[in-house]
Formats: sequence, structure tokens, C-alpha cells
Amino acid sequence: MQALKERIVQDGFALGTEIVKVDSFLNHQIDVAFLQEIGREFKARFSGLQPTKILTMEASGIAVAAFTAMAFGNIPVVFAKKAAPNTMTEDVYAAEVKSFTKGTVSLARVAKKYLGPQDRILIIDDFLAHGEAGMGLISLVEQAGAELLGFGAVIEKAFQGGGRRIRQSGCRLESLAVIEKIENGTIHFL
Repeated sequence: MQALKERIVQDGFALGTEIVKVDSFLNHQIDVAFLQEIGREFKARFSGLQPTKILTMEASGIAVAAFTAMAFGNIPVVFAKKAAPNTMTEDVYAAEVKSFTKGTVSLARVAKKYLGPQDRILIIDDFLAHGEAGMGLISLVEQAGAELLGFGAVIEKAFQGGGRRIRQSGCRLESLAVIEKIENGTIHFL
């Protein structure tokens, strides 16, 4: 998605050789009109698949998932919680995930009443780096016996291998911007 690449160059920046900071429009402050475009782009890339739900990881994936769900006719968004609130008393599906940016390991949970074998799931997330969160989300879909239609990432950092892991799992992956490398403060796209 050319508009996304331009926005990353214009408003984002590299932190070292591993991190792309795009919090001015994607995951801290949200450019609502731009996220609508992103949601429509995911709808176009996954057209004809008819998902019944979008699955994402809290917290920064929720906005992108919501705009994608709107583009698909306002289907529900389910997000995996990284901490178990005391209000989550029902049975859950759970998968261990590591956070690249936070350096933590969490147990991602989704209440069983929100995912089941009748569901056709599209996974949407803001970043795909090492693929830990992505593989955790795929595991949740598999545990539920739901049909996994595909995985959409706004930004994939190809040099960190997560995209390769997702594709090797057999899942269709659509990334809107793929970063090949970060070198001397410059972001290079594939």
C-alpha cells in the first residue's frame, strides 16, 4: 500500500535497526481517516472470504481490527487479552506470546464463548515482527476449531522472520507495507 509506505517515511522513524516508530498515526495517536483506508485495503485484499469475526491482540491491534471489521459490514472484533482480569471467569483458550517491544511473555486469552467452530476468522494486527503474537493468535483459532481465513498485518518487518513463520504455518498473509531492513536510520521497503 503506497500511501502507507509514504506515511511511514513522512511521520514514522527508525529507532536503531529493529524498531519502527509510527505512534503518531497508528498505535498511540490514531489517524481515523487513514485507518479507514487501511480497513478498506484489508477488505479488498481478503474480498470474497466472508469472515464472521476479526481476531487481534490487545491493545494496538484493536483499532486496525475495528476499522477492518467496519469495512466487512461491522462484523465483531474479538481481541485476545494479555492479562486475565478478575471479570474473566469463563473458560478460555490460551496461548503464550512474547512481546518484542516490551520484552515480556504473556498468556493471551480469549473466552471460549467468543470463538468457536462456526466462526470464519480473519486475524488483523498492526505489526508483524518475530511472529510470536501472530502464532499465538493462530493457536487460539485452532484451539477453537474455527476456520482461519488469513492474517493481515499493517507493517511487516521481514528481516525479523515473523512473516516467514506465518506463511510456513500455511496461513495466507497480507502485509500492507513490508520493511526489508533498517539501516543508518533509513527504512527500506521490499
